[in-house]
Amino acid sequence: MTRWFRRTLPVALVLALVVAVASCGGSGGGGEGGGKGGGTKKVTVASDIAYPPFEFTKSGKPVGFDIDLMREICKRADFKPEFQNVTYDVIIPGLGNNLYDVAISAMTITEEREQQIDFSDPYFNADQSLLVPSDSEIKSTEDLADATVGVQLGTTGADQADEFQSEGTVGEVRTFDTIEDTFAALENGQVDAVINALPVSQERADQSDGRLEVVETIPTGEQYGIAFPKDSELVDPVNEALAEIKEDGTYEKLYKEWIGRAPEEIP
Repeated sequence: MTRWFRRTLPVALVLALVVAVASCGGSGGGGEGGGKGGGTKKVTVASDIAYPPFEFTKSGKPVGFDIDLMREICKRADFKPEFQNVTYDVIIPGLGNNLYDVAISAMTITEEREQQIDFSDPYFNADQSLLVPSDSEIKSTEDLADATVGVQLGTTGADQADEFQSEGTVGEVRTFDTIEDTFAALENGQVDAVINALPVSQERADQSDGRLEVVETIPTGEQYGIAFPKDSELVDPVNEALAEIKEDGTYEKLYKEWIGRAPEEIP
């Protein structure tokens, strides 16, 4: 996700949320088993399951690219995944306090995050994008000087918008708690454009009956990684399984299924 824990929350409050979420088994998807794995070692997988096509809920169960990829990894590593649906901002504190064994949630690998948690090898090449109403006069990021841009709190899309604003190329940046709130603000005319991860914005555009469109890809060179507590013993077996998945065609199959096209390059 290109998403980061919300620095606007006090640390004590974030940690309190972590404990609360852990004590009730997640916020909605808690305890839902992987289904396909059937492994011998149970692992708790944290994810903010509200970010299609990477993770979302269908018929009461988590689905999406990240979910299927994690299930396949666990199957090969002989793990049994139990997904915990948690808010994004508690994932990194939760890993730091060993409340979760692993997390997969479209999370960009950054140097700042690597100081707190460990990552797997990259599993997804990501860019940002500019999403606007189809009848908008905004056609690129060069047209944002007088525009209000919506972003999800704590994401690298928000970082990109802040960078544009500091350069004087964006008029105003408005933040929202979730990507659904951000998209709704665009559809309701509260913001003029949204900067967000390309596959997620493209998914929203595809489901908008032509009301929304992605008018620009913003190259950032980001890569998503699976996250772990520091010095986790799970990193090596996960990386081994991930390498097999990339090599034997399974990765490309999952990518086509959930992203809708073949990957230009496998990380």
